[in-house]
Amino acid sequence: MASKVKPGILLVAFLATCAATPFAQNTAAAIYQSKCQMCHGADGTGNTPAGKAMKVGSFKSPAVVKATDAELLAETKNGKGRMPAYASRLSDAQIHDVVGYIRKLQK
Repeated sequence: MASKVKPGILLVAFLATCAATPFAQNTAAAIYQSKCQMCHGADGTGNTPAGKAMKVGSFKSPAVVKATDAELLAETKNGKGRMPAYASRLSDAQIHDVVGYIRKLQK
């Protein structure tokens, strides 16, 4: 009976690992979509009604592209202008992931 349990446990572990990988890859995109996209837009250009009203700059602008990850992390954590602070809403790891996602949008 022990030999029947081990393959089942291995299968569960394998499926859990496979399921976690896509979730981890999509976490930053999901956070961006739920917290950032309304103002910054799906492409990060700020070309949304809210973005235009608040004069949100594009993530693709030279100034933002040149900004360090530490600067983007600080702005996301502490807020900037009319953008709220996310330090109490997102974990450090989530904020780091979103900054990584922003870097992908810049390409």
